[in-house]
Amino acid sequence: MSAPAMPQPEALSTRYMAWYRFTRNPAAVIGAFMVVTVILAAIFAPLIAPYPDHVGAVVDFRNRHAAPDMAHLLGTDKVGRDILSRVVFGFRVSLFLVIGVLGVAVPVGAALGLAAGYFSGLTERIITGFTNVMLAIPPLVMALAIGNVLEPNLVNAMLAITLLWWTWHARLVYRVSKSIAAEDFIEAARLAGASHWHILTREILPNCISVISVKTTLDAAFVILFGATLSFLGLGVKPPTPDLGSMVADGRQFLPEMWWEVLAPGFAIFYATLGFNLLGDGLRDMFDVEA
Repeated sequence: MSAPAMPQPEALSTRYMAWYRFTRNPAAVIGAFMVVTVILAAIFAPLIAPYPDHVGAVVDFRNRHAAPDMAHLLGTDKVGRDILSRVVFGFRVSLFLVIGVLGVAVPVGAALGLAAGYFSGLTERIITGFTNVMLAIPPLVMALAIGNVLEPNLVNAMLAITLLWWTWHARLVYRVSKSIAAEDFIEAARLAGASHWHILTREILPNCISVISVKTTLDAAFVILFGATLSFLGLGVKPPTPDLGSMVADGRQFLPEMWWEVLAPGFAIFYATLGFNLLGDGLRDMFDVEA
């Protein structure tokens, strides 16, 4: 008996073909796995961390600067706290930062980009002009300025990053929505009496979702790295809250002897950012878009 015929590619749904492309991309699958492990580590940090109490103001000077061993797989820091436990909880801080920043920047940027691309005229000039002005400000300079004025903590770190991060999404969505607004089906919707809200949310926005998704995933890596940079400079999360950037800053003064105090949090930053970048590239190939 002959094997059943496989369905032809043209007969498969667009969604299935997109998922097929994603699963056949090894880098994308690896990136998804890395992101999932980071998220699970953040969610179940109290259960995974061998010493959950070491995320607070705990000192154990008898074990300070202990090299990696069976008791402390990644060693201990300058006051004897378990580095593995603090790295696991550091993932939680990084993801809080990603959610806080992109949870505000993406909707704001997308809304402004949609309005500028659809309404054109004065609305377009005001939004694009303001966006270009904000884009001219270096994000790190703005973050340093805010960090010096306000008290260093997670909320202020999110504020410093969010104030400029929405601009990239506004510009991207503006470019895409401007092109979609010129399509015939948008004109047909207008002639059929559809409201501006209907056209924006039911016609244009769904066609921007793939681009927004790719951009958001790639931005998650940059937000983690940017947040770690602020903490490294002393403008992020306040101690003793574990943050990957501040852990690198604390450990660098003991290099090269206590190399594990920098290697562990540094690799954690690399792991998280690489995972989101690989996942974002995989989504870009999956949706076949440019972001």
